[in-house]
Amino acid sequence: MSELDVQVSVTFVPSDEANAENSGAGSKENVNIRVRLRNGRKSSTTVQGLKKEFSYNKILKDLKKEFCCNGTVVQDPELGQVIQLQGDQRKNVSAFLVQAGIVKKEHIKIHGF
Repeated sequence: MSELDVQVSVTFVPSDEANAENSGAGSKENVNIRVRLRNGRKSSTTVQGLKKEFSYNKILKDLKKEFCCNGTVVQDPELGQVIQLQGDQRKNVSAFLVQAGIVKKEHIKIHGF
């Protein structure tokens, strides 16, 4: 079984936010998914590099509902908007972004231990 064989239901429709020509599915920029340890065994996942045409709050709402975790959208001065989720959600988030058509699989970079 490969890393991305996770079954997720997709409620986010990328055509709601951007038209087909400017879709994130064809972008050349990479989406970075990182995990970092907070304290003890606690960790958090960050998603950075999504196109600005997408509503980060709508994506976050669907991610939180699908993976039963909490999260927020943070405005970083250097990176722009970043989605933060509780727990190690790297594989889940990458599968969700590919199935929703937001980003192609080859443009996702997963970082972490």
